Amino acid sequence: MAGPLALVLGVFLVAPVVMICVVSFWGATEWSIYPAFLFDNYAFLFSSEVTYRVFLNTFKYAAITWAFTFVIGFTVAYFLAFHVRSLTWQIALFLLCTIPFWTSNIIRMISWIPFLGRNGLANSTLMSWGVIDEPVEWLLFSDFSVILAFVHLYTLFMVVPIFNTMMRIDKSLIEAASDAGASGWQTLWFVVLPLTKPGIMIGTIFVVALVMGDFITVRFMSGSQSANVGRMIQNDIALLQYPSASATAVVLLCTVLLLIGILLRFVDIRREL
Repeated sequence: MAGPLALVLGVFLVAPVVMICVVSFWGATEWSIYPAFLFDNYAFLFSSEVTYRVFLNTFKYAAITWAFTFVIGFTVAYFLAFHVRSLTWQIALFLLCTIPFWTSNIIRMISWIPFLGRNGLANSTLMSWGVIDEPVEWLLFSDFSVILAFVHLYTLFMVVPIFNTMMRIDKSLIEAASDAGASGWQTLWFVVLPLTKPGIMIGTIFVVALVMGDFITVRFMSGSQSANVGRMIQNDIALLQYPSASATAVVLLCTVLLLIGILLRFVDIRREL
């Protein structure tokens, strides 16, 4: 019975990855691409200072986005799991959180542009309140706008697994901690947080993988003034440099898999899957 699923995974997952790995060793000129077994693409990739700056920028986006999505996601999940007693209200409020995600990622991302622009709602409101005297330039086409869009797009991927894990926590453990004299913060730190680690790790894998592979958000929200690995791959594809793009994609894939492997060393998430 596992045969059809294995066939689907082989055709649509394993085969494309293998093809990308194969093409990453091919050679390319200004006019053509030819099959070969060369390490030129990887040599150029690792010898370029731009590569390290772009990867560092990608890690920065992933780390900052993870921090914000974790704080927001944990707070929302904790409120829904422990402060909303009615199952009906839990479902209703959870669905309310998902409403913005019923639209396209691109639409939700682009909707920030008129809000954060020089003459947008944010600047107009701040000026009307007397907080600023002139429009703030760094609200749009900056790292701030990129991270804001990332947090908006991917917070739900942190909320869902954390909420799912918290709902499995035995409420008697919370009562036992309270009876033992633990404060609310102590209960949160020593009981809730350790039991929520599998959900946190699942959410972390989702957010980090999505941010590191994203390119369209960085392009639009930075005004093409910043770059990440996804943007570098997109630029190579636009120049028809498929071997170079494949080599960068392989390095990115290995990097993400390495990060996931490190995360899985800290907690066993198999019982959550």
